[in-house]
Amino acid sequence: MSIFSQYSTLNSQLSMRSLYQGCFILMKFMVTLRLQNSMAMKKLFLLSFVLFAVALNVNAADILPDSVLRRMAAKMLMVGFKGDSVTDGSDAARYVRDLKVGGIILFDVDLTGTAKIGSRNITSKERLTKMTADLRRYAGGDLLIAVDQEGGMVRRLRPEYGYSPTVSQEYLGTVNCRDTTMKYAGRMAREMRESGVNVNLAPLIDVNVNPECPVIGALHRSYSADTAVVADNAGWSIEAHHRNGVLCAVKHFPGHGSSASDSHYGLTDVTGTWQSYELAPFRGLIAAGKADMVMTAHIFQRRLDPDYPATLSKKIIDGVLRGQLGFDGVVLTDDMYMQGIIDNYDVEDAIVLAINAGADILVMGNNISTGYEPERPFRIVDMIVRAVKDGRIGQQRLVESNRRIDRLMEKLGSR
Repeated sequence: MSIFSQYSTLNSQLSMRSLYQGCFILMKFMVTLRLQNSMAMKKLFLLSFVLFAVALNVNAADILPDSVLRRMAAKMLMVGFKGDSVTDGSDAARYVRDLKVGGIILFDVDLTGTAKIGSRNITSKERLTKMTADLRRYAGGDLLIAVDQEGGMVRRLRPEYGYSPTVSQEYLGTVNCRDTTMKYAGRMAREMRESGVNVNLAPLIDVNVNPECPVIGALHRSYSADTAVVADNAGWSIEAHHRNGVLCAVKHFPGHGSSASDSHYGLTDVTGTWQSYELAPFRGLIAAGKADMVMTAHIFQRRLDPDYPATLSKKIIDGVLRGQLGFDGVVLTDDMYMQGIIDNYDVEDAIVLAINAGADILVMGNNISTGYEPERPFRIVDMIVRAVKDGRIGQQRLVESNRRIDRLMEKLGSR
């Protein structure tokens, strides 16, 4: 029987509910046969593309198979783990090999244990480089591997581990020189890429509205109170990262710089302090095509949404960020287990709200004072699948997020 006859027989047995399964079977079929005829390959590729396109428009009542939903849900997670190595039975291997998460976030300090420098994932440049290579090997390909490397007080790659010294964003904003910012950002990005890290959860583009803000201004994390200085320096930093093959996530939308409290530790309401000009750096970087990803803040701004904090708000993510500012890239949350969320919302409810609001990647560092839970990523995937099957999340939201993540990975591959 010819390969096309075999494919026709396979295809005739597919129902609308199993179109996605057919796509994956077909792809495996193509690889297994190792087609020698390039024209045959082109035809099969076209058939698979048509099948996939039809599958994307399956009636909402036709829920995709659990295996597909789980794979799509896992791709939307960026998770953390303990240890500075990856072995067969480690949590890290289980997350990337078995669960197939889309991203990993690394820390140098374990907040669930000793809280000492070098107590989590990053202990030396050599061990980090090996660990990231092993993560990709267990994943069977590339994945997003992220750190917070703003410079200054917020950095995971420290001189103690063999990395270059950094300066704060406040210092760079004060100097306000393209060459200086690109020098420091370029050096950070180059060392990240050499160590196998391909995402920086930076630069921070919160405007320094309140210099006493305990999580922004007081830590010298903001470039400036001047929105133009913020946007310029962030743009230069992103350019330097891109030159070195590293993607950036600008944060914290819609602006955390006016707050008087820290959303790591509880509810943060900026309704009375937030200024509309805090959107300006986001608007400028999005318009310039420089924002690879945007990270949301767990803050209330009741003039934008009277009911939900930004991370859980469709009005803010879908309405302001995507609608008004025109951002169609990946939106990722700040850590979903920060107390600003978990002290006020059931975890499953918060996940459903975030995805429905438009978040594409849910960050779960598993590195907070409530403790380390190895099974947490698996439970989160279960929650998402359950919510799709009972109608609380439309499966099209998973499709949209997976498309955006795929585009992001393509962008990463082109650098």
